[in-house]
Amino acid sequence: MSFRAFATALCLLLAACGGMEPQEFASATPRFQPEQFFLGTTHSWGVIEDRSNNPTSRFRTETRGRRDGGALVIDQHFYFEDGRTQRRLWRLRRINEHRYKATANDVVGVATGEAHGNAFHWEYTVRLNPDNPLSNVRFSQWMYLLDGGATMMNRVTVSKLGFIVAEVTEYFRRGARPVPAISNRHKAGAAGVRH
Repeated sequence: MSFRAFATALCLLLAACGGMEPQEFASATPRFQPEQFFLGTTHSWGVIEDRSNNPTSRFRTETRGRRDGGALVIDQHFYFEDGRTQRRLWRLRRINEHRYKATANDVVGVATGEAHGNAFHWEYTVRLNPDNPLSNVRFSQWMYLLDGGATMMNRVTVSKLGFIVAEVTEYFRRGARPVPAISNRHKAGAAGVRH
């Protein structure tokens, strides 16, 4: 079994465990510190699945992180295979040894997260349509640092009114080398960024 196949199976198994807590990963290495991993340039690629586990879209991202006072500004650009683009601008702050808070242009209120060992779990609400509060969906993300710290796996569950509507599996790599392109029809521009 390849490393990627093994990592995917591991992620799916962990994500399926109900009631999982970040503290359960306290002894796992390498230690995941989001403010270090996202500092500088990272790239990712991933797939979105519907609630029946059918793939509905692929995407890649280019992310740059920089320090601004006590916060890490994470500027993330999404490129979808149908040509759509999206930009999410995070401001991430570490509250104590394990806890984090963050805001972003399309996030309602504050995202909260907790890191232990090689795992980071955070949750937040995204407004898909700025003019319609009924478009809000809840994101629950589990991130796992792998491969000596060079690779991070991200497993996202998207829910609405308590029901899962989509799931995302994504791999991040540190460094300036871009991940393989998924489409040559990307549209220029950024969507809905509020500074």
